[in-house]
Amino acid sequence: MANAKKENGSNGGGMFSGIVIVACIFVGFLIWRFIMGAGSNFEGGVNTGHPLPDNYLAMVYKGGPIVPVLLGCLLMVIVFSVERFMVISKAAGKDNLEKFMKKVQSDIASGNIEEAINACDKQQGSVANAIRAALVKYQEVKKEGFNSEEAAETIHKEIEEATSLEMPMLEKHMTIISTLVSLGTLAGLLGTVTGMIKAFGALATAGTPDQSALSNSISEALINTATGISTSALAIIMYNFFTSKIDTLTYSIDEAGTSIVNTYRRFKGSLK
Repeated sequence: MANAKKENGSNGGGMFSGIVIVACIFVGFLIWRFIMGAGSNFEGGVNTGHPLPDNYLAMVYKGGPIVPVLLGCLLMVIVFSVERFMVISKAAGKDNLEKFMKKVQSDIASGNIEEAINACDKQQGSVANAIRAALVKYQEVKKEGFNSEEAAETIHKEIEEATSLEMPMLEKHMTIISTLVSLGTLAGLLGTVTGMIKAFGALATAGTPDQSALSNSISEALINTATGISTSALAIIMYNFFTSKIDTLTYSIDEAGTSIVNTYRRFKGSLK
């Protein structure tokens, strides 16, 4: 059942990722062709002319056909970041996570397991679900009379199983964001290199050096690098932000699991 759920989630996530990637590149092409390439941005009213002074849309358009790919990468970072933010926020639950953890740990420490379970039901989310599974297992081993070490192993196993079902959803698409960190820079450099090749190739064909034309060509080529670096910078900021959030959620589950085990040990110790 759990494996089927994971497989269905994986297939659905893969289809979503593919659609988003294609859609972002397509939208990037439309922005490049019809917004940046609008004739009103150029001298003479056509996009084959020189960009109007201080018209950055036209300057980026002149970066060449690699620009739609770079715009697509930038849109991917934005879309997947919004999607991850929504998923991770939902995983933390309805109320403030720190406040919830203090409440649950206080209930566990005082032996009010039912209160802790009720708090998990109200909080919802991946963290609360994993902690609730451990609390239910705590009650089961308490009734069965396991010794402390057997109970610890059983509760830890239950937490691991619950976490394996809840937490992988948080890491979906993180690989795509991390890939865009490198892809943005590499695509930008590729656009710059191809632009430089064209610039110097045109210069060699013309024979007579035209410093103004050469400067414009190099400037247009370097736009790709600037766009790629901007995409990579945003991607690495969002990746580190979400990684930190996921680590916080995982730590919260581990912390609650340790509290449950210690509570059970105290309970068994009081019976001796």
